[in-house]
Amino acid sequence: MRIVSISADTQPLNAGASLAVGNFDGVHIGHQAVVQAARAAGAALGAPVAAAVFSPHPKSFFQPGAAPFRLQSDAQRAKALAACGVETVYVIQFDESLAKLTDVSFIQQVLLQAIGVQHVSVGFDYHYGRGRMADASTLTVHGAAFGFGVSVVDAVLQDGEKVSSSGVRTALSVGDLARAGAWMTRPFAIEGVVAQGFQRGRTIGVPTANVALNDYTRPRFGVYAARVNVGDGVWRPAVANCGVKPTIAGEHAPLLETHIFEFDQDIYDRILETQLLSFIRDERKFESFDALRAQIALDMEAARAALA
Repeated sequence: MRIVSISADTQPLNAGASLAVGNFDGVHIGHQAVVQAARAAGAALGAPVAAAVFSPHPKSFFQPGAAPFRLQSDAQRAKALAACGVETVYVIQFDESLAKLTDVSFIQQVLLQAIGVQHVSVGFDYHYGRGRMADASTLTVHGAAFGFGVSVVDAVLQDGEKVSSSGVRTALSVGDLARAGAWMTRPFAIEGVVAQGFQRGRTIGVPTANVALNDYTRPRFGVYAARVNVGDGVWRPAVANCGVKPTIAGEHAPLLETHIFEFDQDIYDRILETQLLSFIRDERKFESFDALRAQIALDMEAARAALA
């Protein structure tokens, strides 16, 4: 897997790729269908398979005050795309100059000059160019004029419902991890650097690894059965709390606190990835730390049972 950063003025790379284009946040089965179309075209053309994504996400550029909505970190997205057969991820810098490009200029400067596409695959709802001036149908017309093929992939339905990133977010907001996982074909996971907290958990024998939610969409606040990878490729059973710690005085930024069962290593400053597998209960405020401690013991039992 190669990751290549490009912008509107990148010198030609001449990769000759069969390119899947989109934001691909979540790399759900709809996104996977777009990648599969690029793979099919690449096989026919003898072309390498690549994906083009945007950084930052256009929504973050146009709505900087929007609530956090990401389903994956950039690294998670790249790994998921690699698992679909993508050889190179082109990360297109989304800035003011790119936002001002017309549809034709985007094709000429980015798709042709920078990447050198032979084929482009997009979803049915794809838009591009200044003010979203063009869509998948105009891309097909331009492709014929500029000499590259275009595949437009229809909506993918699951149980009669269109699969989408917004649908995954909705599922997570109500704790429906089964639906989110089915659409993403993998458990929803939060990845981040372990930060040092107040270490209150250590006083009751339940140390936690704390990871800020940052740009991730907010799943339903509460307790989850989980699995954790501390960077060594081993998935360990755990119980996790996602929320704002209402029992502790003061305001707290949303945080994922994870207790890894039968684990006692110093993992501060390491990248932790936590899969949320089963929702156990909502987050709530307890009258005392003792009451919280008693509930934590029950949560651990529930998580072990769910993971078993």
